Amino acid sequence: MKLTEEQVRHIAKLARLHIEEEELSQYQEQLSSILNYVAKLQELDTEGVEELQHAADISNVFRADEIQGCEENVRVRAIENFSNREGDLLKVQAVFENRTE
Repeated sequence: MKLTEEQVRHIAKLARLHIEEEELSQYQEQLSSILNYVAKLQELDTEGVEELQHAADISNVFRADEIQGCEENVRVRAIENFSNREGDLLKVQAVFENRTE
């Protein structure tokens, strides 16, 4: 399937892409090639072929969620190693600006 230049412009507009005129023929060729490949894949008979979710025969291994406490010395070490702090409070850069307009 050969796309027209107008179709390529339309696809670019939908994708919010800016394509230079000198690039248009290159995109036309590449997109047409992709569509031809998809058409070729659609010709394959997949009747009786089982769906495949992963190429490798693996599965996720889950563990039970368990509440674990944090050792006090880990908390203290984290606070002590923080570069900008005030007592037990950690000072970070402001996320929101205070605008009064």
